[in-house]
Amino acid sequence: MNYFRARFNAISQYPSAIFGTSIILFLIIVAIYALVTIPRSEAIRLWRGGDEIWAESPRYAVPKWVNILPGVNLPVTQVLSTVTTPEYKTVSDFTSGIAESRVEIPFDFTANAFPKEVSIFAQGVSDRSRPYVSITWITPDGREIFLLDGTVGSNESYRLRTNRTLIRRLGNVNPEVGLLAKPGSVDIPLKGTYTLVVDGLLFEEESSFDVKLVVYGQAHGLAGTDHRRRDLSVALLYGTPIALAFGFLAAVGTTITTMMIAAIGVWFGGWIDGLIQRVTEVNLILPVLPLLIMVGTFYSRNIWVMLGILILLGIFSAGIKTYRAMFLPIKESPYIEAARGYGASSYRIVFLYMIPRVIPVLVPSFVLLIPSYVFLEATLALLGLGDPVLPTWGKVLSDAYSDGALFKGYYYWVLQPAGLLMLTGLGFAMLGFALDRIFNPRLRGL
Repeated sequence: MNYFRARFNAISQYPSAIFGTSIILFLIIVAIYALVTIPRSEAIRLWRGGDEIWAESPRYAVPKWVNILPGVNLPVTQVLSTVTTPEYKTVSDFTSGIAESRVEIPFDFTANAFPKEVSIFAQGVSDRSRPYVSITWITPDGREIFLLDGTVGSNESYRLRTNRTLIRRLGNVNPEVGLLAKPGSVDIPLKGTYTLVVDGLLFEEESSFDVKLVVYGQAHGLAGTDHRRRDLSVALLYGTPIALAFGFLAAVGTTITTMMIAAIGVWFGGWIDGLIQRVTEVNLILPVLPLLIMVGTFYSRNIWVMLGILILLGIFSAGIKTYRAMFLPIKESPYIEAARGYGASSYRIVFLYMIPRVIPVLVPSFVLLIPSYVFLEATLALLGLGDPVLPTWGKVLSDAYSDGALFKGYYYWVLQPAGLLMLTGLGFAMLGFALDRIFNPRLRGL
């Protein structure tokens, strides 16, 4: 206990260690929150989903928090439905087998820019005769703009941008501009309360319909959206536990195994040590990244398969020669001779007397290895070899690169995952360098 208290007190003397530890704790808290709130199956479903899941999200929307910046007032997505707000809908009594239903959906628009898109979704319930509707748009200055009419099936989608007739009536401008622009201008939106009016006729007593208006904003969600309308916060959030788990398991698997193999080779010597050194030398000339690319191309891109291959390739690394140089003088130490004298077994000497002596050197290098493996996973994803199922930071970068996000000006798409990778590297690097000074007295004066 006194040993750990002394080490903790030593760490607390370094502001960089405290700052790095704070970053790591923050990432761990985010990872736990992601695992608790988003089950693995749900994360996969959301990330692999298309319009059937993200129908209410715009494409290429920046994060909502940009509106806190001075002078920025972008429209955010508004979803208004008669299902969630039944007060929007009124139905008259049937007369001569026909009833009238009226839907009025008001919404306020106060942004300085136009929305990305306006869509209307309708769901009709009928046995033989579908409800017939007529949809009108009323502006804050009282203008009524006819949008469309027709029968309503079980699942109708009216994306106004594809309505060529409406576009011609609006002067050949997109509906999200023509419907919200000031009269005589296509550059300035008219602020105020708009109303979507849907007048419908019902031909059966059990017939009904519901309407949902979606005004897609230029700002959406905490992290924005991509080309498939997906909320990037899903991948950024769930990518945190994946990144930390990948880096931690790879670092543990390589460093601990490497240290044990080096200790065994030094203790037994002879052909065992020689074989370990020859295998290490052969492994050192093998290119790790091209081998992982081959595995991902011809076998599997599963992230845990990649992790297993990476650990296997990392066991016989240059670290074996480093640890061997440390274990050679330890083997000749007096206390090792004393252990031999009272009959300690070889494995007891290796695991209880030799390995604990180099653990202080292992800790800093272990901490510094974690972000390197996190970066490696992101590199594989950026090369198109990431896990096709799991949402990760690397997959976000890969999708952004494939879609040309930087060339199109969608900087948020690249900067957010890149920032998380940099934050991870910074946290572990600051803690690792501080630990190196603590456990290696020769560095304390630097």
